Amino acid sequence: VQLVESGGGLVQPGGSLRLSCAASIINRFSMYVMAWYRQAPGKQRELVAAMYNSHAINYSDSVKGRFTISRDNAKKMAYLQMNNLRPEDTAVYYCKATFRGEADGSWGQGTQVTVSP
Repeated sequence: VQLVESGGGLVQPGGSLRLSCAASIINRFSMYVMAWYRQAPGKQRELVAAMYNSHAINYSDSVKGRFTISRDNAKKMAYLQMNNLRPEDTAVYYCKATFRGEADGSWGQGTQVTVSP
């Protein structure tokens, strides 16, 4: 399993970014829970959003109403649309794929998101 994130960058407060996660060497991609985590300097990595299918989506309270997770099973892609970004959203964002029912998963290398005037 290989995951590659893209789409990070520098954005002003109130701006938007769309992160993408490309998964390769994955069979039965639809059976994976796709999740986005983030880690700010000096802080622990935290869950931002997770999605198994359209009926199984979870968001952290800090991003509800601003971020949207989605996936395209045919393309083996996961996305995180981030709107109304705040300085406290600044972090390295990681994609994680976990096969349903398993305890552990695979991580991408991360992409930096910086929200600053």
